[in-house]
Amino acid sequence: MRKSLAVLLCLLLVTALAVGATAFADERDELVNGRFKTTRKITVEVYDRSNPGGTPPEDNYWTNWIKEGLLRDHNIEVEFVPVPRWTEVEVLNNLLAAGDAPDICVTYSYPTILTYANMGGVLDLAPYLEEYKDLLPDLWAFLGEENLYWNKNPETGTIWAIEARLVHNTRINTFVREDWLKKLGLPEPTTMEEFEAMLYAFKENAELLLGEDADKMIPFSTSYDIGWRANYILASYVPEDFSDRDRFVYGFDDRQLLYPGIKEGVRKLNEWYNAGLIWPDFPLYGAGDRTEDNLIKAGYVGAFQHNWDYPYRDGQEGIHANLQKLVGPEAAFIAVDPFQNEAGYYRKYLPAPIDRKVFFPATNDEPLASLLYLNWITKLENRRFLQIGEEGSNHEVLEDGAIRLLGAVGERVMNSPNNIDYTITCNGLDLGDPELNAKSMALNYPGVDPRFIVKAYELTNRDARYQKNVQVGDIIAEEGMGPALASKRDNLLIQAVVAKPEDFDRVWDQGFQDYLRSGGQAIIDERAAKYEQYYGDK
Repeated sequence: MRKSLAVLLCLLLVTALAVGATAFADERDELVNGRFKTTRKITVEVYDRSNPGGTPPEDNYWTNWIKEGLLRDHNIEVEFVPVPRWTEVEVLNNLLAAGDAPDICVTYSYPTILTYANMGGVLDLAPYLEEYKDLLPDLWAFLGEENLYWNKNPETGTIWAIEARLVHNTRINTFVREDWLKKLGLPEPTTMEEFEAMLYAFKENAELLLGEDADKMIPFSTSYDIGWRANYILASYVPEDFSDRDRFVYGFDDRQLLYPGIKEGVRKLNEWYNAGLIWPDFPLYGAGDRTEDNLIKAGYVGAFQHNWDYPYRDGQEGIHANLQKLVGPEAAFIAVDPFQNEAGYYRKYLPAPIDRKVFFPATNDEPLASLLYLNWITKLENRRFLQIGEEGSNHEVLEDGAIRLLGAVGERVMNSPNNIDYTITCNGLDLGDPELNAKSMALNYPGVDPRFIVKAYELTNRDARYQKNVQVGDIIAEEGMGPALASKRDNLLIQAVVAKPEDFDRVWDQGFQDYLRSGGQAIIDERAAKYEQYYGDK
């Protein structure tokens, strides 16, 4: 009986392999000089950022250019499906559950992918990447095995998602009002103590700095997402001997809640909040709300942390331009780096060179066409056009070859920096030459002095510590837990920051234990066991 069953299983396996091989061969036969004989149709997710002055993300100059290119080069019809950026996980979950997800999906949340993969709702990309490797030269050259195989399960060999390449491994910066420093005769802060003294100076000199708007003074602003928006403050409390093993075990929370020392960092924020140094209304505004940005633009905020180039983005709609319109040409934010750890390092826990996760739902019946789409947008000449547009309209070329972007308006406006929502395999300006990238990047902020950009880029990488790629297979305890734990984390951080000083320890300890009981501890335990299984106790 056992022998018969074994034979049957072998026959089924051989049959499956034969069917798979036939399917691959049939798809290849459909290609003539890279074009399908019959038109293929695919749908592609694109983020909707609801940017003021933008264009419909699914129907604009750039999407039309992509559509024309794919139809011309591969006979592939493309339809873009907009997904709100700030609720993308929730919306994507609904689309996947209903079987309506686009053929090519994009998310920052790998647990979301894993949840559906384990229910049979995601295609395993491993066989397709191997079988069609010769048809995907640009994708393989740009991403390489590191990004294509980043999520490869060492036990099963499955690849549920490929990782986009993060060209510039930048994260966040701390920004302060340069003109306020000058007006008060203060140096740029280089330590926690100097930064704190600066915040008190802003508060105490509100009338001098803001005149009749003195009551609107916000020395330091943050958002509901404290783990991101105060990250360097919190990270300065993490011990220097924090290991790669510990970073893997505790790093499933991308806001570093579980890192040792974070509690004391939050205690410092609690101290500032109760001293009136932090925007008191920050918990009231959620993802995508523009209230804080408007306060910064209006000139009421002295310091904040955000994406490494945040105040310089968005041209005439951005913080820098609006601040100078409303306050004066001398008004500007400058990047500073004051938060040393115990060892004297300005430690940044930066990610590996990975970004968004690109995956195909099981409902995708055009995997080759979808991969050809990814290869097409990755090709240097196509990626370059999407990032910088047409010379004369979107950019100009300087004598040294550097590319300066022009503040495009009308149909050629970009809804995201360098059209990152269309170059989904690439995040960051990449012109094919690192030196050219660096020179150009500093120029690509219309109306912004390049010195601000150069300094911001330098500081965001100083004393960086990069994430190690740890491949241990799926962490079952993480399935479906991402949104729930993220919500508990954000609530804990908010409640701890705004608590009365005498209540801080109780609020923190209760919330932290609730986080662990709600699934956090199970994930920690499984990650620790898996790490030891593959890497020992190093």
